[in-house]
Amino acid sequence: MKIIYFMMRYSRRLLLLAVIAGIISGAANTALLAVINSALNQTQSQGMNLALVFVGLCVLVPVTRIVAELLLAHLGQGALYQLRMDLSRQILGVPLRKLEEVGVHRLMAALTDDVPTITNIVTVIPILCINIAVALSCLIYMSWLSWPLFFAVMAIIVIGIISYQLPVVKSFHYMTLARREGDNLFSNFRALTEGIKELKIHAARRKAFLTDTLEPTASRFRRHNIVALTIYSIASSWGQMLVFVVIGLLLFVLSGWFGINTLVMTGFTLTILYLMTPLQVIMNTLPNMGRANVALNNVEELGLSLVPSTTEEDSTKLIAEGSSWSSLELSEVTHNYQREGEETLFVLGPINLQMGPGELIFVTGGNGSGKTTLAKLILGLYTPESGEIRLDGQPISGELTDFYRQHFSVVFSDYFLFDTLLGLNSEQLDAKAREYLVQLQLAHKVKVTDGNFSTTDLSQGQRKRLALLTAYLEDRPIYLFDEWAADQDPLFKEIFYYQILPELKGRGKTVIAITHDDRYYHLGDRVIKLDNGQIVYDKPASEMVSVLDELTAIAV
Repeated sequence: MKIIYFMMRYSRRLLLLAVIAGIISGAANTALLAVINSALNQTQSQGMNLALVFVGLCVLVPVTRIVAELLLAHLGQGALYQLRMDLSRQILGVPLRKLEEVGVHRLMAALTDDVPTITNIVTVIPILCINIAVALSCLIYMSWLSWPLFFAVMAIIVIGIISYQLPVVKSFHYMTLARREGDNLFSNFRALTEGIKELKIHAARRKAFLTDTLEPTASRFRRHNIVALTIYSIASSWGQMLVFVVIGLLLFVLSGWFGINTLVMTGFTLTILYLMTPLQVIMNTLPNMGRANVALNNVEELGLSLVPSTTEEDSTKLIAEGSSWSSLELSEVTHNYQREGEETLFVLGPINLQMGPGELIFVTGGNGSGKTTLAKLILGLYTPESGEIRLDGQPISGELTDFYRQHFSVVFSDYFLFDTLLGLNSEQLDAKAREYLVQLQLAHKVKVTDGNFSTTDLSQGQRKRLALLTAYLEDRPIYLFDEWAADQDPLFKEIFYYQILPELKGRGKTVIAITHDDRYYHLGDRVIKLDNGQIVYDKPASEMVSVLDELTAIAV
């Protein structure tokens, strides 16, 4: 199965050693049966020799079993670790736009559902392999006892296995359907948790969400799983009964046809009875193997959809502290994407834009005008369909993209706040952080020790100030804030626009602030306005303020 191939890709050597140890363990188990069968039909003098062999096998069986299980456990956990890291690296390496198209719910389902499913089956694979080895050894022993009887018994077993496997394959089909429905269910749960306020405040929406969205998805998920488990339960019961069917045919039909003696008949009967436990383990593991294969297929499909788009490389070139730059230019840059609920593509651009060190630039425009998309293009998170982004005249592409991004510190409107100052290793990190906590009026709420925040359980505005603190400590040449002041109280809005932004500008930083707070535009150097993906205004802030004053006077 694919799960075995997955483990082989990690280490063929470990798998080969584990298989050899498993084969020896299985053979030793079957040899014990042979010794017991022989002892039942031998004289007392011969029994002493058999006793010594019996003792030796009793030592060999557990030793080889332990070795096989340890090797397979090491192999399985190593392969699982590699899977997690590969998937995480792929997610980090894929362009942001592609990740947005894949969807957060699919990524989270893979990491939180598929990977644990694979983990669970990896823990039982060692036991499964041992039991397969025991079963094969038992078959070999039966063939040694009597070839004609072995083929007759195998013919019955093959017919039984086919009659068992057909419904099992059908159950795997329903497991696959259930897994796909699980993606939709995960998306619904995400909507439930993230949209809880909207659902609580609107009874009709809440009822529609439960009855029209969540309930049908959960019902389909339940139905597919029930059908899969029902089919498998029937098949499993038939598989267990198959052992007694074979024994019955052996004792009451085949023994008369082939004239089998007592030694062979006892050996076959003991071996088939001994086969019951390994076969039950194998059959009970198959549904979980099926789920693991479905999960692995889903992870690999997600990986395959990511790999062709993985064009971003980590830069070997790092930005030096205090490095300077002279110009950032967007030349005829365009970017197309499908907006939710619209059939036609939204086109941003062509954008022609230049900026230099020490500028304070305000970016404004209506909802859906393309402000955030422009920000992601400037940051190098989106790749232009056409045109170029140039830093100091150097076109940005390939490995340079990562180096280019190192020039920016950002607080997004949908920012994520880490509880650790990851990637910042300054010797004075804690001291600098404490200074900024005082400036941001958070010193009474948050402490920083060894780069760790004592808490992030704060109001939205306070959490955004912590995100700003992280950007401060990065101390990069260009700062971008996307609607940063939207969650701040009036007092801290004043501090942001009259203290923080001018201070950054005074340190030679370029500051790009996406905002609708037009009352502060006079503090900037330029105002850029977007409308329907086009720059309709890029002029000094003083001219924009004059226009706003005139419009205000007319309105009055």
